[in-house]
Amino acid sequence: MNGSLETVFGLLGGLAIFIYGMNLMSEGLQKAAGERMKKILGILTKNPVMGVLAGAFVTAVLQSSSATTVMVIGFVSAGLMTLPQAISIILGANIGTTMTAQLIAFKIDDLVWPIVFVGFVIFFFAKKEKLKNIGQTVFAFGLLFVGIITMGDVMKPLAESPIFLTMIEKVSDIPVLGVAVGTLMTLVVQSSSATIAVLQNFAIQPGADGAASVIGLAGAIPILLGDNIGTTITALIASVGQSVNAKRTAVAHSVFNITGSILFLCILPVFTRFVQWISPKGAEVEVISRQIANAHTVFNIANTLLWLPMIWLMVKIVKAIVPGRQHLSGFPASGSAAGQREPV
Repeated sequence: MNGSLETVFGLLGGLAIFIYGMNLMSEGLQKAAGERMKKILGILTKNPVMGVLAGAFVTAVLQSSSATTVMVIGFVSAGLMTLPQAISIILGANIGTTMTAQLIAFKIDDLVWPIVFVGFVIFFFAKKEKLKNIGQTVFAFGLLFVGIITMGDVMKPLAESPIFLTMIEKVSDIPVLGVAVGTLMTLVVQSSSATIAVLQNFAIQPGADGAASVIGLAGAIPILLGDNIGTTITALIASVGQSVNAKRTAVAHSVFNITGSILFLCILPVFTRFVQWISPKGAEVEVISRQIANAHTVFNIANTLLWLPMIWLMVKIVKAIVPGRQHLSGFPASGSAAGQREPV
């Protein structure tokens, strides 16, 4: 197998292991705590701030914004949650999903195989279902990092490829192109966490001087913004065939990420300097993975704080995009708008 094919299949194989590990971990966490998370979502949505906190907490625990979003769309479709409540949870879910990038930024290469082994032993030999779920989660967490290490190893030759360096230079010089690349990557992979992991692994490859990143933070952030836009496709797919307000909830997720990306693209130099300021100092290749994770977190927190007092405006926007009247298809929980034709 020639070098190019080896790199491509190594990257795809590492990505496959990462996505499998992430999905397996999410599945284990949902088995262990899924019902509790549903109850938390149902209880902590009495006001927008609590909704954001609930969305962030549940997503951080389940390690999947898609799981939270699909759950919320189901609640809205059944009439168990109003549109503003759902939007507040979606805002929080965007914050919670940044936990994956923060975990990836930790350098735990030496601990990966022990984690995989311990998780496998617990999962394989445990008799109690709860313990097996914990073992599955630990095993999957280790697999996730095996995928990351694999991707990092096969990406090293790319940092020395003149053709690839020219492509990256174009993306770095044209931020809009970076957004398009990030969006397309996530649309294909169907996981922003996976594409951000790819971005973090590529960014730690050194450039010609051995200390600067091959892409740099200013080049990585537009791709990161595109990843955030691309991830909204999961919610849009999940809303197909659902109620009007469920479709509006999915569209709200898209509006949130698209408007935020446009805003941060306009202040890219300032945002880049701020992320560098709050992140660890050192050679760029040593700290850029954490910088990307911090940029992901700051983007979603700032965007949430921007939209939180304007949920009423978001409601108006999504109603304009998805017109029609809501017909409840389920029985609302006590205190919800059972008799209303179109809850807001």
